[in-house]
This record gives sequence, C-alpha cells and structure tokens, in this order.
Amino acid sequence: MKHTFYKYQGTGNDFVMVDNRDNLFPKNDTKLIGHLCDRKFGIGADGLILLENDNTTDFRMVYYNSDGNESTMCGNGGRCLVAFAKQLEIIDDETEFTAIDGRHHATVAPDGTVSLHMKDVHTVSVYENYVFMDTGSPHHVEIVEDLANFDVKNIGANIRYSGLYGDKGSNVNFVSQVGADKFSVRTYERGVEDETLSCGTGVTAVAIAMKVLGNTDANEVKLETPGGELKVSFKQNDKQFTEVYLTGPAKYVFTGEIEW
Repeated sequence: MKHTFYKYQGTGNDFVMVDNRDNLFPKNDTKLIGHLCDRKFGIGADGLILLENDNTTDFRMVYYNSDGNESTMCGNGGRCLVAFAKQLEIIDDETEFTAIDGRHHATVAPDGTVSLHMKDVHTVSVYENYVFMDTGSPHHVEIVEDLANFDVKNIGANIRYSGLYGDKGSNVNFVSQVGADKFSVRTYERGVEDETLSCGTGVTAVAIAMKVLGNTDANEVKLETPGGELKVSFKQNDKQFTEVYLTGPAKYVFTGEIEW
C-alpha cells in the first residue's frame, strides 16, 4: 500500500515526515525506518519524524535516527516538525508540542524561520580538552584548529565509541571561533554515524559551552554549520541555562508516495 510522506530540511539536516495521527505507521519496524532514510534505496534523510496526536499539547513528536532506532531530542527536527504542523494547518504561528524530553514551545515567523524553546541545561561538565552537556541529546564539544580540514567522521567516531560515554555514546561537535559572538561548527551524529550538515541540539550545546568557557560574552550566539546559520539565545545563572531558544530556517522540500 502506498503512503504519503513529506521531506523537510533545516540548514541541511533533512527529515522524512509522516502524519501518524491515525497510528498506522509500524513504529517498531527499525528495518523499514532505516530503509526510508537510506539515500540510495529509500527516500534519504538524517532521520524520520512522526507527527502524532497528544492529549495535552498540539501534537507529539516521535523521532528516529537513520539507523531506524528511536532517539533523543532533535532540535532541527523539532523546528521542521513545527513547519510541517503549520503546513497541515494543525497550528498557526505558535505552538506547544510534546517530545521525548518534554514540552516545547515554538513560533513561526512570517519568513518561515522557526524559533524552538529547548530544555533548560542545569549541568555543564568542563574538562581539560572538552565540554559535555545534555541539551535534549548528549553532546561532546571540542575546540579545534583548521576546522575546514578536520577529519570529523573518523575522529568523531573514535570519541563517540570511546570509553568516555559507554554503550550509548555521544554526539560530537568540533568548533572554531570566527567572531566575538560567532562560531563555526561541524558535528558527528550518533545514529547517523557520520557528519551531518547541521545539528540543532549540537549548536545549542556549542553556544552554551562557549559561554561557560568565556569565549563569548553574548547571550545570543550565531553558529555557522556546513548547511547554514543558526542562532541560539539563552539566559545564564552560573552554569544554569534557561529560556534557551534555537532559531533558524525550516524548509519544505517535497511530498511523495512510497510503499511500506
């Protein structure tokens, strides 16, 4: 049977979207989800997102990595899902939805830019060569030189699978400073097991890490990724970060049908 899907991308981080308000999608079929995300034999995406009904908010977000497994929060995916909900006319320009890490508020600007309220960050662990925190997903942040030529895939994989983070692993972000409030970021994503063009929870972690390390005085930080620019704003009280917002484009790409 053919089913309709939608494709969205946020600064090059791309997702297959499925309207699952009828609960017909086989959510435990990891092989199918992996196939749909496969760039050669399926639709192709960094992840698959289901939009579902929720009893207390406008909708529920269920996110799967491209390996077919349900994962933790995805910031760019959340922003794209908000744009998708607007396309489906579930929401107008403002929404509250539920994800795996709790409730999120978001707004859609007239130009389609989506601003997503991320979870508060209460713990930032600073080590000699890196910073670690959970921004809805776990993130390792490391400052490097010559980011453009850095071997993100292999070095990122080594850190992700190292003894630092156990079986679950961590996403890994490599950073270079390009201005007083601007940083360039490249990210290795677990579950995708490769570099992605952008990672929303990753740039959120980078912005907070740079503030904690004293590399910026700004409470609104610009992040350049290979897929485009994002913005992260927050309020800080020591190592407690609240009112964290991830802002950037969320673009509809195409609609199609596929059998499953």
